[in-house]
Amino acid sequence: MAHYAFLDENNVVVEVIYGRDETETMNGVGWELYYGNVRGLRCKRTSYNTYYAGETIYNAEGEAIGVTQTNSQHTGDGIPFRGQFASVGDIYLEAEDRFITPISEEL
Repeated sequence: MAHYAFLDENNVVVEVIYGRDETETMNGVGWELYYGNVRGLRCKRTSYNTYYAGETIYNAEGEAIGVTQTNSQHTGDGIPFRGQFASVGDIYLEAEDRFITPISEEL
């Protein structure tokens, strides 16, 4: 089994589900595409076993926009996947193919 994150038009995670294993397909179609089509949202797989330690991420203007870890860790012997496990409210960075947790404006 695997986890999948659904993204809104701004690449913000709006839901995370437990779904089919990424090695399986539905008539040759991968699960990211399948679930995305069913929900009408972009869908990206995320790994429950990948976690971050809190590196700050900055935009081109030098403003802090989120936290993640470039050298993400995996709880087992696996390879870290997409920076961290996605949670509702996290942001998916397309160019870097990873999720980050946005910095709260209240901080």
